[in-house]
Amino acid sequence: MKSSTAALLLASIGSLTSASPVKSRQTTEPSAFTIVAARSGSPIHLQTVQASGRAFWIGKETTTYCPPEVDAEGSCPPGTQTVFEGGESTLSLDVSVPGGQQVYVEPTGALGFTQAHSSVSPAGSVFEGFSINQGPSFGSLGFSGLGATGFLACAASSSSPFPYKIFADVAGLKDADTPSGSVNDCIGFDALTEEYTGEGAAAWQYI
Repeated sequence: MKSSTAALLLASIGSLTSASPVKSRQTTEPSAFTIVAARSGSPIHLQTVQASGRAFWIGKETTTYCPPEVDAEGSCPPGTQTVFEGGESTLSLDVSVPGGQQVYVEPTGALGFTQAHSSVSPAGSVFEGFSINQGPSFGSLGFSGLGATGFLACAASSSSPFPYKIFADVAGLKDADTPSGSVNDCIGFDALTEEYTGEGAAAWQYI
């Protein structure tokens, strides 16, 4: 994250506590945005959420693909950031690939996204229930499906926490559902949204 962005978020967060929504709606939701985790005093504070391996992470690089024929024309988007669209019930990724890529929440709480040219997701996954409460400087993403009360970043292992996999804090989240095998290795956080100002789609497709 750029230092100026981090400074802005630090100044704006103030007394914001984990999982507390931003209630102000003084500005219009941006059409495309990145997501930054806010949990003061934790390793994930002000870290960006990245798409990789059909899941979302903190501590992994964004992974994207652009077809060689598109690349040969010089038409590939940057593909270096994970950028989202929507937030009014449904959430998607900011891509050029026909059909787009949708974000969903698995019954375990894990956030994932569809493959390009496919709408397939794990059985019982939920695509609706996302929302954005927009403030003057940033927004706060929420998810109300599956009895969720916020978002979690769950460490890959107890001994070496990074990367963290992103979950919705759904009702009945079990140790076995988490990467490390323990819910105690998960950290609740506010999912802050910041407007993406790049031109065109952020990626051809995420993988």
